[in-house]
Amino acid sequence: MRLADPWAIGVDLGGTKIEVAMVTNGGKLLERRRRPTQVEAGPDAIIAEIAGAVKDLIADGGSPPLGVGVGLAGQIDPHQGVVRFAPNLRWQEVPFQEELSQSLRLPVVVTNDVRAATWGEWLHGAGMGCDDLVCLFAGTGIGGGVVSGGKILSGCSNTAGELGHMTIDLNGPLCTCGNRGCLEALAGGWAIALHAKEAVNADPEAGAFLLRMAGGGFETITAKIVAEAAKAGDPLARRLVDSAAQALTAGAVSLINAFNPCRLILGGGVIEGLPYLVDQIDRGIRGRALPAATELLQVLPAELGKDAGVIGAAMLVIRTFKEKDHQH
Repeated sequence: MRLADPWAIGVDLGGTKIEVAMVTNGGKLLERRRRPTQVEAGPDAIIAEIAGAVKDLIADGGSPPLGVGVGLAGQIDPHQGVVRFAPNLRWQEVPFQEELSQSLRLPVVVTNDVRAATWGEWLHGAGMGCDDLVCLFAGTGIGGGVVSGGKILSGCSNTAGELGHMTIDLNGPLCTCGNRGCLEALAGGWAIALHAKEAVNADPEAGAFLLRMAGGGFETITAKIVAEAAKAGDPLARRLVDSAAQALTAGAVSLINAFNPCRLILGGGVIEGLPYLVDQIDRGIRGRALPAATELLQVLPAELGKDAGVIGAAMLVIRTFKEKDHQH
């Protein structure tokens, strides 16, 4: 396959798998490679895996790509592309951009995974054609991105978009970040699973259905099982989902009032598993946010699903390097 248009490679580097894809200028995903993430083997082995998958795809592409964009969960220095801290990879101060770029002899751009997904949804998903939007992704954790006046906000030290760490309840449950009552600690997948286990432990009778679905042991209850049980009408599961939905609504109201977006795009595994939450959160926002902030607001489900990250990481490269070409 020979590509005439500029194209780029997008990489979604997760704690369990690495996804590497060829993406065209128009945001079309052509070919992909998947590899397991060998966290135990350390950064060098992971960089070598990515480089191998990228070389495979370049051999198919005919023309060389503009570069490689990588999205990963962690804190990244935007100037050097050093991964300061990535908990699920167990990385600290890894000069990732430099090492991958040297290994491939190609330009590399590194960004946070949810910011990459925001790029994807903004340019080729539910955000197309819109210059003011907020993406809120509720998966195992909660994160997102803010596009304001046609620019993705990166903040003073590149950490803008930590939407999961807005405080929703001052005295709420402890979050993994050390604060209490974060949106993520009330509505992230890990929190839904934790609250379900606590509820079942406290009242095994009310939790009988959840226990059955989890195969008899409450340790194996996940957010996905809670979602399935809620869909089947189990009262406890429905209560758990409803409380997560209320927290997501409260978080969304704060975001709408703060940023006045034209679109709020909701995605991530929790939303994909319970698509009716989009309407429920929409109704909640209209009842609570400032009327002036909601008159033009659309609340939409994300469109790209799990591909948002690779598409967005590739688009970031195309945006960065095509614009550089125009300047010369």
